[in-house]
Amino acid sequence: MARLSSSQLQKGSTEYFLSSGDKIRFFFEKGVFDEKGNFLVPPEKSINKIGHALHAHDPIFRSITHSPKVQQPHIGGEVFPHQDASFLYTEPLGRVLGMWIALEDATLENGCLWFIPGSHTSGVSRRMVRAPAGSAPGTSFLGSEPAWDNSLFVPTPVQRGALVLIHGEVVHKSRQNLSEHSRQAYTFHLMEASGTTWSPENWLQPTAELPFPPLYT
Repeated sequence: MARLSSSQLQKGSTEYFLSSGDKIRFFFEKGVFDEKGNFLVPPEKSINKIGHALHAHDPIFRSITHSPKVQQPHIGGEVFPHQDASFLYTEPLGRVLGMWIALEDATLENGCLWFIPGSHTSGVSRRMVRAPAGSAPGTSFLGSEPAWDNSLFVPTPVQRGALVLIHGEVVHKSRQNLSEHSRQAYTFHLMEASGTTWSPENWLQPTAELPFPPLYT
């Protein structure tokens, strides 16, 4: 497993992120390091996420991902409104489904998910595309970001062990967790492969070492 160094953190290493699709890498919350790169909070409480190949390299998460059943306290970062299909684009649309498993209770106080009901029928307003190798910045956006009406969002608190299914085009977010309780979750995405084209411009691309694994044939 690789670890994001303080120098990489300060530079906002795009390559570290873009090349993480077939690896297990650590991504930290903002404000957890001092100017010298030392942790201001315990390392285990400073993680924003671990990605992006737990499903392939960790036996526990692999067993969950391939099962036929198929955030941190005080500093948990806000996830701004978005659509997963903006980052995981397919043709046709509507072929990507997010699986969000609550490892702890997700409440209004510690950053549960919020959704705009019915927003999955409005299409995708913008896309993040990967730049050619060696280009800077490594990604860019096509289209404009809508000004989502905050009054339309509905909270979805769930108990530990709950599975939330997230349509690729539904608009969702989570608020910053400033409570005393963490809100850990395990997330992965499924794509219907039959008749679907995974965009070669997506930031996440299968590799020869780790192609997208089929869950059923």
